[in-house]
Amino acid sequence: MNDQQLLRYSRQILLPQIDINGQQKLLNSHVLIIGLGGLGSPVASYLAASGVGHLILNDDDTVELSNLQRQIVHGEHDVGRPKVESAKNSLLAINSDICIDTITTRLDKQELLEHVANVDVVVDCSDNFATRFMINEVTQQLKIPLVSGAAIRFDGQVTVYDARQQGSACYQCIYQDNGEPLQTCSESGVLSPLLGIIGSMQAVETIKLITNVGQSLAGRLMILDALTMSWREITLRQDPDCPICQKHQRD
Repeated sequence: MNDQQLLRYSRQILLPQIDINGQQKLLNSHVLIIGLGGLGSPVASYLAASGVGHLILNDDDTVELSNLQRQIVHGEHDVGRPKVESAKNSLLAINSDICIDTITTRLDKQELLEHVANVDVVVDCSDNFATRFMINEVTQQLKIPLVSGAAIRFDGQVTVYDARQQGSACYQCIYQDNGEPLQTCSESGVLSPLLGIIGSMQAVETIKLITNVGQSLAGRLMILDALTMSWREITLRQDPDCPICQKHQRD
């Protein structure tokens, strides 16, 4: 690290669990963020500010006026622009020292495999079940940790699926792929700051995974009821009949 980097990240370097070695791990790391909406906005902002050296942003959508209530990485002048390009400009304004790649198309499974194979962590900020199940299968196959978050109305949840841990649950252990559509914010509404809370927690879990500090949320699902500001923690256990776990634990 040069003098400017030492100054920029000094408050993080002061943490004994991170120190210079942990900050260097962040600078050397690659993270794929899928979805640059309400969750992806705080995730990307905090990872960029924290010094994650290489971010890959994936979203096939454009910025709409109704996004601005919660998708804080975008501004009024970005309406109509691809979300990943808008996000890239905002993130480089925060930290021009990092590398940011953008993907403006919805990835198929083979494309996702190719990108996930080159990153340290995947952060799922997507808004549909089909994408979430595909991300889960690919990260399980490649043994890349997956930080998963979701929020709707006043309810949010966050966890980590880490296929490197023997017997760890995956997304499909918890949710069944029955083809039902995921409820969306456009249909049910969502409280804006709730997305900031869950997205910030996803960023924290990502940093912990990269620096190998603390205890990740692997095996634990945190659920927030923002109306009462109460948290519940649910222990996640691998489903012995999960087809994804059965298939990729043999790999």
